[in-house]
Amino acid sequence: METGRPTWRSRAWPVAWTALGVLLMVLLAAGAQGPAAQLLPLGVVGLAVLVSVWAVVRTRRERRAHEDRLAAWAGERAAQAERLRIAADLHDLVSHGLGLITVRAAVAARLTGPGGPAEQAAALADIEEVSRETTTELRRMLTVLRSPDAAAALRPAESLADLPGVVAAARGAGLDASLEVTPPPGVSPGVQLTVCAVVREALSNTARHAGPTAVRVRVRRDGGTVVVTIADDGPAGGWQPRPGAGHGLAGLWERVTALGGTLDAGPDGAGFAVTAALPDHPVDHGEGRLQRASEADLLHDQQRGGGGVVGR
Repeated sequence: METGRPTWRSRAWPVAWTALGVLLMVLLAAGAQGPAAQLLPLGVVGLAVLVSVWAVVRTRRERRAHEDRLAAWAGERAAQAERLRIAADLHDLVSHGLGLITVRAAVAARLTGPGGPAEQAAALADIEEVSRETTTELRRMLTVLRSPDAAAALRPAESLADLPGVVAAARGAGLDASLEVTPPPGVSPGVQLTVCAVVREALSNTARHAGPTAVRVRVRRDGGTVVVTIADDGPAGGWQPRPGAGHGLAGLWERVTALGGTLDAGPDGAGFAVTAALPDHPVDHGEGRLQRASEADLLHDQQRGGGGVVGR
């Protein structure tokens, strides 16, 4: 696979060997006759030494130039990877926040009865809180993007300990969400972060596609694998699905397969289920999965009946 990695092959030594060959031919052609027969070998040896010294110096310069190009290439690769990571974080942040706001607003609009105004006021307060949190995190990310040397720290990487807060936020937005976690010991931080991303994205999709329905989040161990399942009961009565941008499931697929895991999404009875299985000791298997993930996006939307590629 083409990576653009700079390659290096010394050009000095081929030139040096050619020059030494020419000098050897001159020496052989001169023979042992004539007044220069004794001086010519000394001259050839001296020139050979000069050519060798030149080749060594030139090779060192070429190597230093190659190392500079290699360092620049590595920096570009790291910057590209960081941009992709930030893009994924931005998608997760905005998608989750807006999904919760949408469900909370839709539920508030349906409130009737004597307690309606008070409950609507509480819903508006929840929407304001989620909006502020989302805006604050978005501002932090944009600060880092605008100023690479800025000391603005992003929030710590999420872990399994953050799952109750994620589910509580979904519950506060109107979902009937429950959580069951069997804490598996020795799970790497990268796997924990990916589990949180899967849960957050699946809850956002349930909010968009099924509205204020019941959804269950379960995290367990199966041998050397951490399994996370998010299953809902299907769309609430009268709920109209909100199509997304179509990148969420593709992004999750990339994250999960990059750690050597698998991601399955499909109908589960009247509802929908997302299941990710991740190994305790991740390995890199993440190449070439984007097309398959995009196809899974389309399949998921067709199964949901949303009319367009969903924002997974």
